[in-house]
Amino acid sequence: MTSDTGTDEVWVVGGGVIGLTSAVALAEDGHRVRVVRRDAADATTSAAAGGLCWPYRIRPYERAVAWSVRSFQVLSALARRPEETGARLVTGTMAGAAPGDDDGLSAWYAAVPGLRPARPDELPPGAAAGWRARTPLVDMPAHLRYLERRLTAAGGTLERRALASLEEAGRTASVVVNCSGLGARELVPDPEVRPVQGQLVIVANPGVREWFVAADGGATDTTYLLPQPYGLVLGGTAREDAWSREPDPAVAEAIVARCAEPFPEVARARVLAHRVGLRPSRPAVRLEAERLPGGTWCVHNYGHGGAGVTVAWGCAEEVVGWVRRVLG
Repeated sequence: MTSDTGTDEVWVVGGGVIGLTSAVALAEDGHRVRVVRRDAADATTSAAAGGLCWPYRIRPYERAVAWSVRSFQVLSALARRPEETGARLVTGTMAGAAPGDDDGLSAWYAAVPGLRPARPDELPPGAAAGWRARTPLVDMPAHLRYLERRLTAAGGTLERRALASLEEAGRTASVVVNCSGLGARELVPDPEVRPVQGQLVIVANPGVREWFVAADGGATDTTYLLPQPYGLVLGGTAREDAWSREPDPAVAEAIVARCAEPFPEVARARVLAHRVGLRPSRPAVRLEAERLPGGTWCVHNYGHGGAGVTVAWGCAEEVVGWVRRVLG
């Protein structure tokens, strides 16, 4: 497996959940893989994510649902070893969506085992409809560490380096896999990539055992509670073109207040931490191959919005297929 660069190493640019999952899939497919990332995993947007496996703010729906279903299968298997992988299966309620709604997710509803319409007594006041499901809920910092261990066990390597361009990687690698997320705005460059800021509050869990989400795909303010081993994650926001990574105290207060409406005990919970992440939004995920100016093939895999962990394994398998094809 060689190329004009004289190397047989695949470079994966980006070290969030999309990059690490793609790198693991490639390494376990027999490729020599190097992850080149600007930030450590715990400083990525992925580390700040709530970790619920459910398609959110991602297009196109048809491909996103297929990727999500595949990731659901993989994460469900990983949930058998939660301490090692960070993945668990947790029951919860997705409020707002109703059976028959034309929200583009019908294939997802059909594919999730045991998913059913919520009964009225399972919904909080003000919610007219919703779904009940047992889905993967992922402790993202733990999961990212698991992916790093799995990559190195498969022979892959990790390098901290800020690249000026994808062509820089292409001068050394046999194939470049671009999983740079929001960084693709400058690296490609792709002006269609824009941030959607999400703010979270982590509180000491007062006894919430199930996840709960009420999040319209186009809403700026959302409500969700995700019980994680490190605390109860309260969310959230989805503010387009907001670049700040600093938590806003007023926004945090509003998040707690929204979450306390269906779960009053949350109002008195001790705040443990605040998180802000910038989702890499794009009108549609870009997962395709093209030649870089120097002639090296680049497989793009970015623009996953708020569904990185939800689609990561499905996208990674497509990346493996693309790399196989371009290397012949």
